[in-house]
Amino acid sequence: MIGWYVHHVGRGHLHHALAVAGRLAEPVTALSSLDRPDGWRGDWVRLARDDGGAIADPDAHGVLHWAPRHHDGLRERMATIAAWIAQARPSALVVDVSVEVAALARLSGVPVVTFCLPGVRTDAAHQLAWQLADTVIAPWPARYPGLCTGLEPHLDKVCFTGAISRYAGRRPPDRSAGRRGVVLGGLGGSALRTPDAPGWAWTVLDGRVWCPDPWPQLTAADVVITHAGLGAIADVATARAPAVVVPQQRPFAEQRATATALRRDGLVELADFTAATQWPRVLDAAVARGGAAWERWADGRGSARAAAAIQAVADGRESRCAS
Repeated sequence: MIGWYVHHVGRGHLHHALAVAGRLAEPVTALSSLDRPDGWRGDWVRLARDDGGAIADPDAHGVLHWAPRHHDGLRERMATIAAWIAQARPSALVVDVSVEVAALARLSGVPVVTFCLPGVRTDAAHQLAWQLADTVIAPWPARYPGLCTGLEPHLDKVCFTGAISRYAGRRPPDRSAGRRGVVLGGLGGSALRTPDAPGWAWTVLDGRVWCPDPWPQLTAADVVITHAGLGAIADVATARAPAVVVPQQRPFAEQRATATALRRDGLVELADFTAATQWPRVLDAAVARGGAAWERWADGRGSARAAAAIQAVADGRESRCAS
């Protein structure tokens, strides 16, 4: 049995689990504050939320990220995880993402595989999580080793998988030239909207108009305007959609780091709705750039690489990231 902790903010963490869990050689139980999604094959342990009510000293004097004092939800969710570990005796716990859950698992004697995210993560809490982990999954290609500042001391245990998308293996259709655009927001919060670009027809997919399966829209679009969360980027890349990335404000400059790396490698255009963006020019540039170069970010094997690295930890073998 393998456990998989799924963070509840956004949907990228959930999509990682959905893309990888079915490739593992043993049953997977998810632990999350999210509702059980359609298509999940294993058990699903629902956790209490720990982000409501009065919050005091959430970072434990800078050592952790989220462990507020005397919080009933935190106490209940940690007790639920500990009880599940004692009963299920998992061979490994995948943590996407939580320093506190990683520490709880390792203190319970369970090998840990943790995901990491881009950005500047030199703080004590991130360093603790990576020190505790047997393997760290970085869901982007190895050609971007500096995408996460602070990961450098742990590179001997990092598996750069490439993008992990629920759509891996699907072949996007050929695109016909046109002016159909998709604005791809997220449930983690975004300030995206339709741009000022006459002649374009737009479909908006975000928390207000949520689409659980945007593949048809992504493959039909001439341009996708998206935030820079790893899940959204993985799906857009797999669809080989020409893209304009508008990074959102996130802790540790996560989306800014991803967007900057993608632009530097010639994969996307960057824009900002708070600036005087010349949207017709940006959209034309994205169309001209096309989406073929997304192969460098999403080669379709990210889920398989992640599964192999996780299974190696569960089997007690040295984890290697397969090419």
